[in-house]
Amino acid sequence: DRRRINGPPGGTSAPIFASALSSDQTIEKLRPTRTRQADELRKIFLKTGLTPSASGSAYLELQVPNSPSQSLIPQRSTLKLSCTVHGPRPLPRSAQFSSNLVLTTTVKFAPFATRQRRGYVRDSTERDLAVHLETALKGILIGERWPKSGVDVVVTVLEGEEDGWWGDELSGGASGAGKGGGWGLMNVLAGCITVSCAAIVEAGIDCVDMVTGGVAAAVLDDTTAQKARRKGTAGDDDGNSGSVLAVLDPSPPEHREVIAACVVGYLSQRDEITELWMKGNAGADAEALVDRAVQAAVATRAVLVQAVIESGQAR
Repeated sequence: DRRRINGPPGGTSAPIFASALSSDQTIEKLRPTRTRQADELRKIFLKTGLTPSASGSAYLELQVPNSPSQSLIPQRSTLKLSCTVHGPRPLPRSAQFSSNLVLTTTVKFAPFATRQRRGYVRDSTERDLAVHLETALKGILIGERWPKSGVDVVVTVLEGEEDGWWGDELSGGASGAGKGGGWGLMNVLAGCITVSCAAIVEAGIDCVDMVTGGVAAAVLDDTTAQKARRKGTAGDDDGNSGSVLAVLDPSPPEHREVIAACVVGYLSQRDEITELWMKGNAGADAEALVDRAVQAAVATRAVLVQAVIESGQAR
């Protein structure tokens, strides 16, 4: 094609400085650690009205602390979500009559959202997240006020939370935080709930309350685990060395092992939970883990309220 500058005919690859990652000890030094308190959330950036062609839109991003690293590979992953709301608009003539508002949710990962490049066609994971998101949003919409109408909520994941630290894959992943997989999807779902609610409110759709997503996890305390390994003591019955710590807004790369995680969609004013998804083996602490996730959702609501107020003032 003479109208554009073509690349080289053969395949190319980016240079990898493997000398810095030659040993497991060097890789272990690059492992990120959690500097936040157990009940402290990452800073959230939430902005509405970014897509003028949509009825409502919002953008959410989690701030990741900058830390010096000897590798070109980022130590932590962050979360960047974009949501657009189209509607309410009349249903097509061929659609079945509905006296309530018909909600359609779509969650799609961008091909570059994760370290493993994703396809352009939605897979089972994305469809599962869309079902969870639809369940969370149905509890806030007043569907009786929009008969024979439909609304589409589309969430695009520009950057998704990783399930674990990339160094565990290089060292074999025997004790990696990503063991079991799927932990990053909990943060993705919580972000989808919050950003979708902001876009729905910006679109002017009647709601009973604003729903926010919160995540809590039971992780292995790294400090206690390291002391146990130095002394050579045995772990608990599950094979874990150290104590279990409950944290809010967990980042899987910052923890060696995630035992259980819970995400909720919570309505603060009505004190109701519209969505609950738990993963892992929480055991007798399942109810306490749900309470911690609710606490995270309440803290996220302050950011959502401020974003809605700024959107109203801008209008």
